[in-house]
Amino acid sequence: MVNENKTPHHNVVFWISSITVIILVLFGVFLPKVFAKGANWAFNFTTYAFGWLFLISVFFFILFCIYLAFGKYGKIKLGSDDEKPEFSFFTWVGMLFSAGFGIGLVFWGIAEPMSHYFSPPTPDIMGQTPEAARTAMRFSFFHWGISQWSVFTIVGLAIGYFQFRKKGNSLISTTITPLFRNNIHSFWRHLIDILAVIATVMGVATSLGLGILQISGGMNLVFSIPATVYVQLIITVILLVLYLSSSTTGLNKGIKYLSNLNLSLALILMLFVFIFGPTVFILNSFVQGIGDYFQRFIDMSLRLRPYSGGKWIRDWTIFYWAWAIAWSPFVGGFIARVSRGRTIREFVIGVLLIPPLIALVWTAVFGGTALHIDLFQNGQIAEAVDRDVASALFTTYSYLPFPILSSILSIILIFTFLITSADSATFVLGMMTTNGSLNPPMLTKIIWGTLIAAIAAVLLISSGLEGLQTASLISALPFTLILIAMSFSLLASLKKEVFTKNPKRK
Repeated sequence: MVNENKTPHHNVVFWISSITVIILVLFGVFLPKVFAKGANWAFNFTTYAFGWLFLISVFFFILFCIYLAFGKYGKIKLGSDDEKPEFSFFTWVGMLFSAGFGIGLVFWGIAEPMSHYFSPPTPDIMGQTPEAARTAMRFSFFHWGISQWSVFTIVGLAIGYFQFRKKGNSLISTTITPLFRNNIHSFWRHLIDILAVIATVMGVATSLGLGILQISGGMNLVFSIPATVYVQLIITVILLVLYLSSSTTGLNKGIKYLSNLNLSLALILMLFVFIFGPTVFILNSFVQGIGDYFQRFIDMSLRLRPYSGGKWIRDWTIFYWAWAIAWSPFVGGFIARVSRGRTIREFVIGVLLIPPLIALVWTAVFGGTALHIDLFQNGQIAEAVDRDVASALFTTYSYLPFPILSSILSIILIFTFLITSADSATFVLGMMTTNGSLNPPMLTKIIWGTLIAAIAAVLLISSGLEGLQTASLISALPFTLILIAMSFSLLASLKKEVFTKNPKRK
């Protein structure tokens, strides 16, 4: 039996991963140019040489998820047969939304379509034209649709099944042991779990730093507070206190209430922009975007352009898939934890469809509004985004009624997103570094929470955020292979369970 109370100072995964993170950060602080150059070279090589692997793997994950949901395994529960879901549907969706998107959707909901509108994906389309706007919406829908969520679904499903159905732990290494007849050497188990921890810490710290920059920019616009490093460090400390305070209350209070607040605030802001923005244009662009998304889905999923370079695809699509894979230990581990008692069919439909649908509506409302302003009101949002992507949201608000109120609500939303993401991350990291404990010790969560904030602060001071973000994505390559192994391991275990219950059924 796993000792869930095992303290971090006795845990190999905790020590190696934490020391590795600290070394990387120190390297980034004292040798930022060398670090950034090496990280960028590694990422460029990875996306160029293995871009095909990322694309084909994510496409496989989508098909595999659909097969599990609507095949003979769909009724199997993540837990015992008589177990009920731990959280209500609205709370569950709020937790999925908060953990999976975090600050990303708020940051890129306008910035991405406007970036594609300004610089289209293909050279045959002229920027800042109606055709560029339609293409921008199509690729934004694609990048925030079911593809990246298929990655989270695979990880969450595997962890949830082996943890709650098979009474194992929540470690990534546990999900692939059936492939080795449950006899995998401890070295490889530790290596897999260490990679998961490092990817999670780097990803969350980068997201935290990105959100702090956006909050600082918003406060500068609304309250004329200078966007200096000192202000950003104060915001970091405030966030640290808030998310550590939230982490002391556990899943059923802090994260639960914040997730409900996140979803409610996001819906209020989206409804505000929908009503006071170009409503009919938003509806038309959403329907057109859905049509383009489905019509060109396979083409976009397997699009590499080997005959013309394909740099844009590496910078956007492959980057997104690599980012999703790097983040998958955190998001998958968290959504598995909050999905106990749901069937495989419920889980796949809920995780694979509902958050992406919210994301597409959000992109149509916010991105569609910004496109309409530039197309028909001679706006300058695309130019502003080209100069500073963090300005996208607040620049768009300046063309709508009540810009100060909507900006303040957005700053609050970004705060709650960051608190929820960091709180969730400290919880998942606690599980990862205490042998999969469902209730990791508070000390462990405090250590990881403090380390994440410290990394974000160091990066803000040293301007190394982009370099560390790039470095964190390198872990996506080995994790792609781990995810494929995880899929076959899960399938083998499901087949064995069905056969054991009904030997005559093949």
